[in-house]
Amino acid sequence: MKPPALLMHVLVLVGLTLMSVFASATPPLAAERERVLVHMVRQDCGSCHGLTLGGGLGPALTPATLADKPVEGLVATVMYGRPGTPMPPFRGILSELEARWIIDQLMRGFPADRGLALQRAER
Repeated sequence: MKPPALLMHVLVLVGLTLMSVFASATPPLAAERERVLVHMVRQDCGSCHGLTLGGGLGPALTPATLADKPVEGLVATVMYGRPGTPMPPFRGILSELEARWIIDQLMRGFPADRGLALQRAER
């Protein structure tokens, strides 16, 4: 290839890579909504998946247990539940964007609940 053609191919590849990275990133939510969602996950999801999300009636929701699962499938599970299991649908409570934000957080290690951390520190 001629140098200009090679440069053009490299630029196209870099551009496509950046587009895919930004397209897969979940847009940020308002800080107050994030706080509400963290509380919801800790309380509602935690009632079945364990208060530390390490498992209970439902499976663990840790980065290690979610690593090999497709994000779209996890979002669908949150939105539509799992028929025949205790996993309920949250589509009337969450938007798909919010469900995706929760999955992204779970896959990275869910944020600690500040109130719980403060209670533990006081003991």
